[in-house]
Amino acid sequence: MGISTAVWSFALVVGLLTLTPGLDTALILRTAALGERARAWGVVLGIGTGTMVWGTLSSLGVSALLTASHLAYETLRWAGVAYLLWMGLQLLRGSGPAGPEPEAGSGGFLAGWRRGALTNLLNPKVGVFYVAVLPQFIPAGAPHLPMGILLTSIHVAEGLLWSAVLVAFARAVRGWLRRPAARKVLDRLTGLVVVGFGLRLAATD
Repeated sequence: MGISTAVWSFALVVGLLTLTPGLDTALILRTAALGERARAWGVVLGIGTGTMVWGTLSSLGVSALLTASHLAYETLRWAGVAYLLWMGLQLLRGSGPAGPEPEAGSGGFLAGWRRGALTNLLNPKVGVFYVAVLPQFIPAGAPHLPMGILLTSIHVAEGLLWSAVLVAFARAVRGWLRRPAARKVLDRLTGLVVVGFGLRLAATD
């Protein structure tokens, strides 16, 4: 497999993965729909940061420890479960204010970035995905770390493009979704999605 073939093949695989609705999609749509633009892009870039970390660690062989060490995997898995359940229950309980959270200054962006990064980094499935998939797309003889970072960057770039579409869509309907009743429904739906992913991660062997 040549480098160009590896790049296009990997772009197709992670492109389909990116388009599949999941936890990231729910978080981005919920945040952007409430008018929290800076926070929404913080979530997007936080997810991208987490993906880049996993890809780099996989290229270095570090994330292979997740598959080699049961303790390492279980520790990260249960940390992820606890974080997702906590975040989902906060949304279900409606602990936030009735209106959109403030995004003035960098606080909104940083809060979003932290949420996106933690959600990604505390999901061991992302690490296992990179351990299992990334090496298959690195051609024999190609420098492992630079090639791994290049492929991961493609994944991040596709995520940014799709996230831009999601943010634009959410902002187009934010006038309706920012109503108290609509926000309550949106928070509950997002909370159920987040809790569902937490329970699914907890049930994973």
